Amino acid sequence: MSVFTKVERGELVAFLESYTVGDLQHFQGIRAGIENTNYFVNTSGGRWVLTLFETLHVSELPFCLYLMDHLDAHGIPSPAPVADRDGRILTALKGKPAALVQRLPGRSAMAPNANQCAAMGEMLGRLHLAGQSYGRQRANSRGPQWWQRMAEVLLPYLDDAGRRLLTEELAHQAALRSLDLPRGVIHGDLFRDNVLFQGERISGVIDFYYACNDVLLFDLAIAVNDWCADEAGHLDGERLAAAVDAYGRERSFLPAEQAAWSTLLRAAALRFWLSRLHDLHFPRPGEMTHVKDPDVFRRILEYQVAQPATLPAAGV
Repeated sequence: MSVFTKVERGELVAFLESYTVGDLQHFQGIRAGIENTNYFVNTSGGRWVLTLFETLHVSELPFCLYLMDHLDAHGIPSPAPVADRDGRILTALKGKPAALVQRLPGRSAMAPNANQCAAMGEMLGRLHLAGQSYGRQRANSRGPQWWQRMAEVLLPYLDDAGRRLLTEELAHQAALRSLDLPRGVIHGDLFRDNVLFQGERISGVIDFYYACNDVLLFDLAIAVNDWCADEAGHLDGERLAAAVDAYGRERSFLPAEQAAWSTLLRAAALRFWLSRLHDLHFPRPGEMTHVKDPDVFRRILEYQVAQPATLPAAGV
């Protein structure tokens, strides 16, 4: 979430006339995140989030928006899209595809404890089970083919050790990423700032715009790399075991998943190292933008290459 496209008050008032959400009271841009333009919008009828999609094609968005409705109906607290007076949940503003969704209560746990990691793991397991009845399909736009394209662009910007790490990791993933593992709908970006808490209870899961169909355990790997890693890139054993154990109580792990765990953790680190490197070296202009440190995921990848992980026994 960022602000790449500035929306003036009059433009927003005109936009909201197509909805039955009441009169505009206040709005402000959201700096957190890096992909879309987002605003908090308060009206006399409630609190909302307005998103202008900067990079996703219109054809990709129904998968994400209807998925939020589907998950919310299955007990996963997701921001339900708001339909306009004509029944559309995807409209346009400032020449960009736009959607208005409910703003959920709560705050992100940026320094989560083991109980909050367990809540995340349980919720992700439930999300994967609920996704089995979701009929739409969307390929992972940030999968192995994208990794290869980004590597070709970014190799010149890396030091010798970075180039060696990236080249060797791509070779490792090419050999092992095609394992036959359970697949389904994944969130694809379940970082700490995309989960809201009230106390230690999850009150919201947000930002489904990387959601797609992919390996389920890859989704858990993405999450624990952010929720359970320390500054040095090491996974904290207590938080990791809490997340994995809670997930495993919802959806049991197969032996093939146990064997693939180290590779998937590395794949998750690689994916976000590359995306952050790209955002750093090829920033998009915007009024409020937020570029995240790519070295966080370089350190995670380096550690996991040196210390291959095993799936904690508690999650089996």
